Amino acid sequence: MSLLHTTAIFVPGFLRLGRLHLPVYGLFAAAGLVAALGLSQRTARFVGIPAEKLWDAGLFAMIAAFFASRVLLVVMDPQAFLRYPLLVLSLPSLTYGGMALTGLLVAVYLRRKRLPLLDVLDAWAPCAALLGAVLSLGHYFEGTDAGMPTRLPWGIVTPGDTVLGRVHPVQLYALAAYLALCVVLLRRLAGRLRAGEVAGYGLLAGGVISFALDLLRQPIDSFGDGWLDPPQWIALGSILAGLILFTRNQPIRQEKIVLTTDSGTQMKELV
Repeated sequence: MSLLHTTAIFVPGFLRLGRLHLPVYGLFAAAGLVAALGLSQRTARFVGIPAEKLWDAGLFAMIAAFFASRVLLVVMDPQAFLRYPLLVLSLPSLTYGGMALTGLLVAVYLRRKRLPLLDVLDAWAPCAALLGAVLSLGHYFEGTDAGMPTRLPWGIVTPGDTVLGRVHPVQLYALAAYLALCVVLLRRLAGRLRAGEVAGYGLLAGGVISFALDLLRQPIDSFGDGWLDPPQWIALGSILAGLILFTRNQPIRQEKIVLTTDSGTQMKELV
């Protein structure tokens, strides 16, 4: 085998290793998920949840997201699945319906494991921002999620594009914004006063970031003559959910030391 066939070569959307073609975005998605799970081991201690339980919950959320959209694809068009099963299963792994179903499954899991929902969401907020940053970098190297044409000096040319020319590097904008959000959320998590506060701030700021950047992106899916595209509606929903969580007045759990009357030993009590 020649050296050419053993060398890793980037082609649009894929990393080629000989005859093996690896999806660039899939590699970044895997790296981002691992990074988010790793960060959750640090954020768990800020909310008083055992790190291993938050790790298990994160793994469950990943598996649920992986299967939920594919199950919905099969249910929506079983005939297509019977004819072209591999093609159907290779379609985009996370749809809007899949995200909703994943959220429902995760909520049921947390309830069964008796994990406080708002505390878990607070711990996951910086992890989600970090995952968003890595996914944005994946879009950049894959050449997808590109921006609108621009004359600004930092405009880039999307690989394979021969029509639009220089466009906004929206992926890099998103990378910088989500990394900054991750840092801010980590700081807020260390000094949070209410359960759900950090998650609310993350949803609010994340929705604003997503809505603003979507104005610079090339449209992918739309409602035709509708006022907003689906990603913009989702961003507005995120902003609304963030406002609701951010304004809740639910104090975080605190520990106090209580002396028993019989033995004088110390016991911890949650209040």
